[in-house]
Amino acid sequence: MKKTVLSLTLILLTFNLFSQIKLPKLISDGVIFQRDTDFKIWGWASPNETVEITFKNNSYKTNADVNGDWTLILPKQEAGGPYEMIFKASNEIKVKNILFGDVWVCSGQSNMELTMDRVKEKYNQIIKNSENSKIRQFLVPDNYDFKTESIDLKSGSWTSANPQSILNFSAVAYFFAKEIYEKYHVPIGLINTSLGGSPIEAWMSEDALIKFPDAYNEAQKFKNDELIKQIQLSDKKRSDDWYSELNNKDKGISNTQLLWNQPTTNDDDWEEMEIPGYWSNQSIGNVNGVVWFRKEINVSKSMVGKSAKLSLGRIVDQDYAYINGEFVGTTSYQYPPRKYEVKSGILKEGKNNITVRVINNAGNGGFVLDKPYYLAVENDTIDLKGSWKYKLGATMQPLESQTFIRWKPTGLYNAMISPLLKFSIKGVLWYQGESNTWNPNKYAEMFPLMVKDWRKRWNQGDFPFIYVQLANFMEEKNTPSESNWAAFRQVQLESLSVPNTGMAVIIDLGEWNDIHPLNKEDVGKRLSLQARKIAYGENELYASSPSPKNTKFKQNKVIIKFKNTGSGLVTKKGENLNCFSISNDGKNFVWAKAKIKGNNVIVWNKEIKKPTVVRYAWADNPSKANLFTKDGLPASPFEVKKK
Repeated sequence: MKKTVLSLTLILLTFNLFSQIKLPKLISDGVIFQRDTDFKIWGWASPNETVEITFKNNSYKTNADVNGDWTLILPKQEAGGPYEMIFKASNEIKVKNILFGDVWVCSGQSNMELTMDRVKEKYNQIIKNSENSKIRQFLVPDNYDFKTESIDLKSGSWTSANPQSILNFSAVAYFFAKEIYEKYHVPIGLINTSLGGSPIEAWMSEDALIKFPDAYNEAQKFKNDELIKQIQLSDKKRSDDWYSELNNKDKGISNTQLLWNQPTTNDDDWEEMEIPGYWSNQSIGNVNGVVWFRKEINVSKSMVGKSAKLSLGRIVDQDYAYINGEFVGTTSYQYPPRKYEVKSGILKEGKNNITVRVINNAGNGGFVLDKPYYLAVENDTIDLKGSWKYKLGATMQPLESQTFIRWKPTGLYNAMISPLLKFSIKGVLWYQGESNTWNPNKYAEMFPLMVKDWRKRWNQGDFPFIYVQLANFMEEKNTPSESNWAAFRQVQLESLSVPNTGMAVIIDLGEWNDIHPLNKEDVGKRLSLQARKIAYGENELYASSPSPKNTKFKQNKVIIKFKNTGSGLVTKKGENLNCFSISNDGKNFVWAKAKIKGNNVIVWNKEIKKPTVVRYAWADNPSKANLFTKDGLPASPFEVKKK
């Protein structure tokens, strides 16, 4: 009898559990719904259960299907709020603080993902004044799934902008939202679904990948959970073994006790090198492993007893920093800036020692050039650039890179895009491509197909799709040369043939030594210009960068007629035009002279009698590119060939 009662109780509890109405993570407190369009409300309940929604004194009902899925289409709403929405079935859910405005999906890789926290020193005042309940972000959790297109996210919530929460906002997306809000005064919802390092293949559906056998087959391969587990275990073991051997071999450590971080360490026999710089240029050569660096500084009495900030620029790859033997910070990979807080009491008057243990697992190890290196206490700053002592702690074979499973084809689409597809949006902002520069031609096929596929699956027509052309990056070259980054920008320029797309050109905003340039404000502003024209109908707005409209190849010169010239073409700071090159065979290029004539640019080199190809800003880092509109927008890099 007791067993029967217990069984009935378990059945009833199970029934109640599965009959509870459930909403997707996106439909939660603080949600911003897309204004001025019929919008979907959906969720789950028990099979055939009646679901009732009460909103603005109106009631809407539907029944769940045999699988427990239900959907309601509610009438379009003007911008505004806040409102509440009550959901009733066998239970009741109240969603509060609802706004109606414009919702933008913000996707891509690290330059979209990069947060305001990363640029807080540059935009400190903007962060302080960021309180705005009408700008909200929903941060999609990083996740992948190779087997199924997910119907919901694992977690996530809507967060209003304020000086604390904004530190987790995408910087590019926030500056875009700030511009749009200040122009139209409607709530702006940002769905931040981005992941650093991700190639475009990861963001494409399995159906879209069918045209690309290599990527499609790789997606099938990673449906095997056991394979993923084996790879992860193998990667972990290889990494653990490498670091264990490194620590055992490191002469700066003995029996797990640090030695060379102590201020009393005798470094008379250590060599010296200029910081910033790379040790491959020193006597130890291009080795991998661990190298220790030490510098003695003098600290004034006014700096003692206070907290300090230690800035060590960027370091390749991993570092551990110490002051007077006290650990002050570590960073595990090369890209983040090294900014460490030094507690009060660590600094002392007079001589102080800074020690940095640098681990380099592959490539060229050392301190990245043209980055800030200093110790600061309030307004007192000690420059740390210059001569440091260094000594090799251990030499290792390069560490084989891990398998980044999260970047494999279709995994991010299934987990981070598919759950969004029922949610009405205004458009998409896309900042991605650095991970695909190795094959621009492939991207030329994939990107338009991905845009088309997303639009088809969202079932909202050709919604605005606005993307960022890659910034200038890497060392500048003095002679015309081939560049995958330039070829990739050309692909991005040509992708404007896809209907209702826009491109923000940022060839002037990059940093030669950082794939993550800090100027995210102007990126957001240029995206907002595109949105204002494409999505908001400001047809007379000068929003796009100049690019070739038609080109005439003459006997001794090339005449390029530009479109999107705004208020007119100019050179930055009134200089002569730079970064044009021409060729008569498409293989050998030389620098060319160029001059502006109205909306045309005339390009020539007296040695090239019959030019067949003209290029502008065709380089990884064409930092001297200076063709702009009077409105401040840079011309897009390009290549034009004689037909």
